[in-house]
Amino acid sequence: MGDVAHLGHVEIYTDKFDQSLDFFTRVYGLKLMGQDESSAYLRAWDDYEFHSLKLTRHHTTGVAHIGYRVSSSEALERRAAAIMASGYKVLGWVDGDLGHGRAFRFEDPFGHVFELYWETKKPKGQGADAPALKNTASAFSGAPPRRIDHLNLLSSDVGEFRRFMETCLGSKVTEIIQLDNGRIGGCWFTVNNKTYDLACTEEHGGGVGRLHHVTYATDQREDILRAADIFLQNGVHIETGPHKHAIQGTFFLYVWEPAGNRIELANAGARLILDPDWETVVWTETERKKGQAWGLKTIETFHTHGTPPVKKDH
Repeated sequence: MGDVAHLGHVEIYTDKFDQSLDFFTRVYGLKLMGQDESSAYLRAWDDYEFHSLKLTRHHTTGVAHIGYRVSSSEALERRAAAIMASGYKVLGWVDGDLGHGRAFRFEDPFGHVFELYWETKKPKGQGADAPALKNTASAFSGAPPRRIDHLNLLSSDVGEFRRFMETCLGSKVTEIIQLDNGRIGGCWFTVNNKTYDLACTEEHGGGVGRLHHVTYATDQREDILRAADIFLQNGVHIETGPHKHAIQGTFFLYVWEPAGNRIELANAGARLILDPDWETVVWTETERKKGQAWGLKTIETFHTHGTPPVKKDH
């Protein structure tokens, strides 16, 4: 295992806090673990940490920060030193929050804030939340998502974002989109043997430091089909899917939560990368224009919608 172990949590902003919280708990199926004046702390039934999503009141939407857990306290110090020497913007140490201890914060060239932490709170399911099987984190709760899977950020220069991820997190690149103009249109990263825990794609909406989506994983594809009916019943905007991505092969469904942040449910099956000399998969612009794996064309909003929204001049 490297210094960085896995994606731990994502904090997103909402300007419709009560509606967003209702969506994530009652409709999407996350568990509410704690709440303070500004934020709610949520997790899926098999996330082993206190929270994997922090939902924060704000005047707009988007991503507040991305948290990765490291593999030890020593790894945290090594990574902090490497990031301070890298030339990227350092925000420094923070005390943490309800779910974890002190963390080291830094920023990519496009305004996305990251943090690394080691000390974490591991809740024990008790009472109605106690798991029937001791090797799961809490009570199984049906079709809702099992664990946090990945997020997708937007940037104006995916190649530069790639250098940031490789330098600061030690991430490996598993798949990319190579555009005809020489730029990288998208890049998929991992710090372990998952196929990816973070993706970055090119910003086409005119924004800076924006979020494309946050994704939770389900056990099986059928969970996503059931979720589509639940979203329909509750008036949630289904943007695209269910369908299968060509890149990374995930079965997907994208919706917009009430404030407009894009949220995905995905199932990658048993796909892991165990190959020690894995070669990055390169997709051409022509191949991507064919659409998704089974021929569904990528809809226009998938290229332009991100959060926070971009103010248009009239």
